[in-house]
Amino acid sequence: MSENINKNEQPNNPLHGVKLATIMEKLHAHYGWDGLADRININCFKSNPTIKSSLKFLRRTPWAREKVERLYLKTDFK
Repeated sequence: MSENINKNEQPNNPLHGVKLATIMEKLHAHYGWDGLADRININCFKSNPTIKSSLKFLRRTPWAREKVERLYLKTDFK
């Protein structure tokens, strides 16, 4: 019975099961650092950006992570 609960914990959350690293890799591949910096005004995309440094910042900064997640949901990767 607990298996069913785990499978249905967040059925309406489109980000459920998507890692932040995957989100960043896809956004970076789609927009590049300049495009990300234009869309989200945070220094981790402007000053010597790397996936690793961005992940470190986003994991500690909830408001910035929310902006990145919103951009990910709005982006059409087709």
